[in-house]
Amino acid sequence: MSVDWGDVSGDTGVPIDDRGFVYGDGLFETVLIRDSQPVLWQEHLARLAQGCERLAMVAPERHALDALPAEAGPGLHVLKIVVTRGSGGRGYLPPVSPLPRMRWQLSPFAPREDRWREGVTVRLCALQLGWQPRLAGLKHLNRLENVLARQEWCDDRIAEGLLCDSDGALVEATCMNLFWLRDGCLETPQLDRCGVAGTLRAALLAKRPLKEVSCPVEVLNTVDALWIGNSVQGIWPVTCLEDASGSSVMRWAINDLHRTFQSAAHELLGYPSTL
Repeated sequence: MSVDWGDVSGDTGVPIDDRGFVYGDGLFETVLIRDSQPVLWQEHLARLAQGCERLAMVAPERHALDALPAEAGPGLHVLKIVVTRGSGGRGYLPPVSPLPRMRWQLSPFAPREDRWREGVTVRLCALQLGWQPRLAGLKHLNRLENVLARQEWCDDRIAEGLLCDSDGALVEATCMNLFWLRDGCLETPQLDRCGVAGTLRAALLAKRPLKEVSCPVEVLNTVDALWIGNSVQGIWPVTCLEDASGSSVMRWAINDLHRTFQSAAHELLGYPSTL
């Protein structure tokens, strides 16, 4: 099989009949690279492999993936990897023997340390995520729901938007996962119907007493601390929650509860554990 895993630059053109381009038929990963070393690499590889299996796609060869972080050099970078089914097929019907295609790009990166220290304001989005259990958890290329949700605000005060599903259950932020402390228990939304299972979330589930739950948005009225986070930006404590109209719903003062969880997550990413 002749598979197009990209050239030495990785950022080359994609033909107009590429199925990732025309149908979102593919997957992507966004990886923090520290001095040429990928952070949470095994979690990223596991999610990509699971996505390829569920989409019945050929996964990129491990040696092709392992070679990418070394291109970064010193400092912090973000590596974006895009894998598509390739070209061909009849309409939505994939080709019998697809030839997958991979493209990648490296960019210098600096995290928002002010948001680590000071916390952020988030808002509830009007858009609701639809259910599709076969795609739940995957970082697939069809992210139109997130694009529409992100268009709901342009105020720089708002760091993120929180998304519920069509049943009103909390799922995620537009590009981050959600975590909260309630009655002494760390919790995160269950992602068996929709949403992206982040790699930082996966690492925390494996190493911390973090419970997956299905809860309506009203649960946020009862939590002692709320965070959003991902494997690139780290953990941002939430200090203010607004509704879709911009009215304040809840406020939290950053305290030791916030810092304890943030430190545990940042230790996994190599970020400062004390702020």
